[in-house]
Amino acid sequence: MKYMNFNPKVHDANKIATLRYNVDFRTYDKLFGSKEKAIETLEKTLKKDEYTKVIYDNEHIIGILVAYTQDNEPKFHFQSLKLLIHEILDYFVICDIKKDDVYIAEIAIDENQRSKGYGTKVIEDVIDYARKNGYKRVILDADFRNPKAKALYERLGFKVYNKKSFLKRGMYNMEFKIS
Repeated sequence: MKYMNFNPKVHDANKIATLRYNVDFRTYDKLFGSKEKAIETLEKTLKKDEYTKVIYDNEHIIGILVAYTQDNEPKFHFQSLKLLIHEILDYFVICDIKKDDVYIAEIAIDENQRSKGYGTKVIEDVIDYARKNGYKRVILDADFRNPKAKALYERLGFKVYNKKSFLKRGMYNMEFKIS
């Protein structure tokens, strides 16, 4: 498995946008009214994306990872009122990133590649990166409506340290402490 920075000249932007859509489809559907409109808008925003890692296995795209630290947190670029609303909704429910944290913002594995251990491997790779680079914890969010994701994170050693909700949207803020 390997990770590459997203490049719109090399990678299928529609596939990457679809993977991003799948992470938060319920909110995108409410904001955009359809999967197609949401993906089209997300695809346009990818041209300025510097944080998405494309995950490959055997030369096939199997997913994406968006992870960062407080020092290299993405800057918001206004591209759409609906995406601004999405950012505002996120603000109220996602983890607060501290200096010694690595934050996993998004992991999406292609539907045809799920249940093959890829999600686990990606999270283990992020934990390994955090450990080797002196970070104290890896943090992420699990949507209240996604018990399978929460169960996966718990199996990997993450613990809920906070719960946040806003306008019927809620997240378990979870942490893996690096020893």
